[in-house]
Amino acid sequence: MTDSVLFSSFDWASNTLQNRMVLAPMTRGRAGEDRIPNKIMGDHYVQRADAGLIITEATAISEEGIGWVDTPGIYTDDMVEGWRSIVNRVHEAGGKIVLQLWHTGRASHSDFHNGDLPLSASAIKIEGDEIHTPKGKKPYEVPKAMTLDDIKRTVEDYKKAAINAKTAGFDGVEVHAANGYLINQFLDSRSNQREDSYGGNLENRYRFLAEVMDAVLGVWPEENVGVRLSPNGAFNDMGADDFRETFTYVAQQLNKLKVGYLHVMDGLAFGFHERGEAMTLAEFRALYDGMLMGNCGYTKEDAEKRLADGDADMIAFGRPWITNPDLPTRFKHDYPLASFDDPSTWYGGGEEGYNDYETYQEKSGKEAMTSLT
Repeated sequence: MTDSVLFSSFDWASNTLQNRMVLAPMTRGRAGEDRIPNKIMGDHYVQRADAGLIITEATAISEEGIGWVDTPGIYTDDMVEGWRSIVNRVHEAGGKIVLQLWHTGRASHSDFHNGDLPLSASAIKIEGDEIHTPKGKKPYEVPKAMTLDDIKRTVEDYKKAAINAKTAGFDGVEVHAANGYLINQFLDSRSNQREDSYGGNLENRYRFLAEVMDAVLGVWPEENVGVRLSPNGAFNDMGADDFRETFTYVAQQLNKLKVGYLHVMDGLAFGFHERGEAMTLAEFRALYDGMLMGNCGYTKEDAEKRLADGDADMIAFGRPWITNPDLPTRFKHDYPLASFDDPSTWYGGGEEGYNDYETYQEKSGKEAMTSLT
């Protein structure tokens, strides 16, 4: 179905995106202990440069923001140069790429911070899970509730990260406000029990994101800035009874800011908090006027339907793109997909489970050669 809207172009931020497929941000842990983006990361993104848009893996805005082993950062000159090399290679391959700005908040551990507790909106820990730290798997800790000085400093860290992303040559940035990380912790009424101007009502819980957006939009034009939300997500102990009211308000505020895109994890494949009917892309379409992106568990057929119905402009794909580096080609020609059900080698390490997956043409060529011998 080569005339599908999935393979049509789309204009965004003075760029013509070659199709409606977005490489979803996926935390893969290949930057090493120094957290400097490296060649194999570049190889990975270049392999997938036929995406309409690439969103990088979540990238720490500061040392305080770290919460995963061997993930990249954007807060030192060496990190900026590492990312610049990757961005240049992606651009040379014809791709467009934005950097996802990340602070894990309470989804971290003191092992990452020389014994200092991670930060969050309130001193409420993540329940029902454990975290992989540099010293092994451990229970989550009760975080430190951020002071006003902590908040001010962190907003400045977002601004500096946005400046660094611009220096590295990215086509834009995405503010990660999803999946139970720091900004999501402020938005959620269960994880945010503050009694000051950053807690309580919707306006107060949105205030931290508002200040982050003000900082980032002071660096980038609004059309080059995206925001990721996960209204239905349970990951990192998220979900509150007032989720629909919360994310309706957030989408309305972001629409007023005229940000370049809204990236909504509407799918339920990453976990659903089950605190009401799941929010849909159609709901967000009614709230937000810019480029709208769906994500989480989409098949080609699901994506085509959402696009054809006008509920979204772009659809992000994650796991299928891990094992199928040529995913747009496979979708366009209805080639079979390599299985993406075994995550045992996806996280951390080197090339294995990262850059050693074959394209359909490579696999077919090998099979053809084998049949001749």
